[in-house]
Amino acid sequence: MSRAVTPRRKLINTTIAWAIGLLIFFPILWTILTSFKTEGQAIASPPIFLNFDWTLENYAVVMERSNYMRFLWNSIIIAGGSTILGLIIAVPAAWSMAFVPSKRTKDILLWMLSTKMLPAVGVLYPIYLLFIELGLLDSRTGLVIVMMLINLPIIVWMLYTYFREIPGEILEAARMDGAALRQEVLYILTPMAIPGIASTMLLNFILAWNEAFWTLNLTAAKAAPLTAFIASYSSPEGLFYAKLSAASTMAIAPILILGWFSQKQLVRGLTFGAVK
Repeated sequence: MSRAVTPRRKLINTTIAWAIGLLIFFPILWTILTSFKTEGQAIASPPIFLNFDWTLENYAVVMERSNYMRFLWNSIIIAGGSTILGLIIAVPAAWSMAFVPSKRTKDILLWMLSTKMLPAVGVLYPIYLLFIELGLLDSRTGLVIVMMLINLPIIVWMLYTYFREIPGEILEAARMDGAALRQEVLYILTPMAIPGIASTMLLNFILAWNEAFWTLNLTAAKAAPLTAFIASYSSPEGLFYAKLSAASTMAIAPILILGWFSQKQLVRGLTFGAVK
């Protein structure tokens, strides 16, 4: 029997949860508020929270100085392309490890995860030279490949974990009914793993969207995403905090919208499943 939760306990848990949530969200909130301040108000001491003259001047300057839509489009193509390419490779890999494991499967998984411990700067120079030879420097194709490769271990591990929860008997029954390997993966395995695939896609998209090291070192102007767009407001003359905050807000806005939409879809799906 489950223990009854008292109203006081619920109130305490709710308060703690909201406090932790607000603490995590506060840096984003402060960045958004700073984007509406003047440069003087942005560096005021003590800091000004809400009692300031709200202005859209920083956004106007950012839009006038930079081609925001080009940076946004590059980010969408790079993050979306690397996510789709990673899934195309990771789904068969995770399927084979989950349902046709070998004695080396765990070793391969651990090796893949260990590559995430390698400092990115350790492989920057060879990849940079390779991109020069292949003509991929400052190209969206090159960044899609790099983003896919650096996030592939995480994609495979997550999908492997989700696939392990699917009973193998279901796939065996599909084989007995004459399903080929392609049909088994596309029409049997994939629909059953949709929640896991969706969460993996969302995580990989966010990781690729926020990646700054590779985008700053492998791009110049043509393929630069929003991370380079933000970095462009850090100049030798100093940090313009209000304009930098405006650029940051414009960069994180699509991710905030995506997170809100995903949360809505998740709640709707859970509600529909409960009703059904």
